[in-house]
Amino acid sequence: MRSLWWSLLVVQILFLLGFSNGESPYRWYNWNITYGDIYPLGVKQQGILINGQFPGPQIDSVTNDNLIINVFNSLDEPFLLSWNGIQQRRNSWQDGVYGTNCPIPPGQNFTYVLQVKDQIGSFFYFPSLAMHKAAGGYGGIIIRSRPLIPIPFPPPTGDYTILVGDWFKQNHTDLKAILDGGNDLPFPDGLLVNGRGSNGLTFTVDQGRTYRFRISNVGLTTAINFRIQGHKMVLVEAEGTHTLQNTYESLDIHLGQSYSVLVTMDQPGQDYYIVTSTRFTSPVLTATSILHYSNSAGGVSGPPPGGPTIEIDWSLNQARSVRQNLTASGPRPNPQGSYHYGLVNTTRTIRLANSAPMINGKKRYAVNSVSFIPADTPLKLADYFKIPGVFNLGSIQDYPTGGGGYLQTSVMAADFRAYIEIVFENPEDTVQSWHIDGHIFFVVGMDGGQWSAASRLNYNLRDGISRCTIQVYPRSWTALYMPLDNVGMWNIRSENWARQYLGQQFYLRVYSPVNSWRDEYPIPIGALLCGRASGRKTRPL
Repeated sequence: MRSLWWSLLVVQILFLLGFSNGESPYRWYNWNITYGDIYPLGVKQQGILINGQFPGPQIDSVTNDNLIINVFNSLDEPFLLSWNGIQQRRNSWQDGVYGTNCPIPPGQNFTYVLQVKDQIGSFFYFPSLAMHKAAGGYGGIIIRSRPLIPIPFPPPTGDYTILVGDWFKQNHTDLKAILDGGNDLPFPDGLLVNGRGSNGLTFTVDQGRTYRFRISNVGLTTAINFRIQGHKMVLVEAEGTHTLQNTYESLDIHLGQSYSVLVTMDQPGQDYYIVTSTRFTSPVLTATSILHYSNSAGGVSGPPPGGPTIEIDWSLNQARSVRQNLTASGPRPNPQGSYHYGLVNTTRTIRLANSAPMINGKKRYAVNSVSFIPADTPLKLADYFKIPGVFNLGSIQDYPTGGGGYLQTSVMAADFRAYIEIVFENPEDTVQSWHIDGHIFFVVGMDGGQWSAASRLNYNLRDGISRCTIQVYPRSWTALYMPLDNVGMWNIRSENWARQYLGQQFYLRVYSPVNSWRDEYPIPIGALLCGRASGRKTRPL
């Protein structure tokens, strides 16, 4: 089996040499995916481990690095990993969702060949099939700036990754069965911080020093609020974009989102609570960790600090304050503000409304009335091999139809290099969180009520944050500008994993008529083929 791993790695390297920058380093990973007993909330569960770890190993990289990640599936069911926020430039073949990739069969492997091209920041990976995410299999991704690219703050003394999320005591197979039966998931049983329950982690720091905390919400159903007793947090990054350095006492982090904050250890030498709690829920779940000063004279004192609970306006105002640092360099030396996104004319407006219809007597979730169902063949493969009958372009409209929900493998057509406006409209009473694969977008507006053309008068066309995951508040809207600069088949999905699983997602096919490696890389030689693509050939060496 090891010889198979290495032979596939060699094949992938040959593929890489055809298009990768030879000056960019390679980082090699061999990951074995297994089940294992975990006890995150004190109850034995079947977890998904990577090399025996939960959470999985952290990927630490630098802008433009090539990541060669060989994943061997030792589970008894198919498995895929996806890379939240990694743009996969010209390379949706590696995105790791079912619309682009065949699942890795039990007992087999697949080698992901990624390049973190022109990116910096804090992200995470996760298992994308079924409800595997409820069993673990996730881990952090760091993309550091290249040595000669300035960052807009002094180098911190230390760098901590914090993966926070809600958690269920039921196994992922039980949760999947609940959803398959047309029912909602129960309320989560708790919150985990790096795979541990309350007071399960200690972060040791030196008094007077400043540390970077990279916080991602890897949960299934709830937004969270993050705070540190007695300390202020300076926001410096949101999903690869340097932000205005606003100071916060606590920070809302919605499903799928990632932030970096700087915290200066300017308090007396003792221990302090790090607190995460759910937002917009009743009851409120809370988990604590410990911030331990190395010269601590005592343990934590007093109760953990409280935070916001159900306040929508508080969260909306904070979200509007998260803006782009126009003078800071991004992954390249030029300032982030050198791209004047507000001066580019949009060529198309796409309005997307979520809903929760009953279809065939079962609860489903939908976008513009369409509840997505997976095809028997990954959409990217069907498109490449021109296999008819797998999906139809135009199977989802650009606007809410107002009609009843129905099942469809929904794919929306889009043109490469178009510049579009997307408006997420949320008529429901729950907060939504949306993610777009393969792209970043600029958040130009969010507000309550119904969006209209007049809403554009209040857009932020100067320093809106650019990111890949955004929230939409209850009975509200959020508007984005997005350059379609990445050819491929890209998943647009709810980050609420139950809603995603039950249909609140679709695919955007960004198409170029030019068959050129300048626009899109060819199918990988080692691509897994399944469904109606089985038995076909990828391409010669």
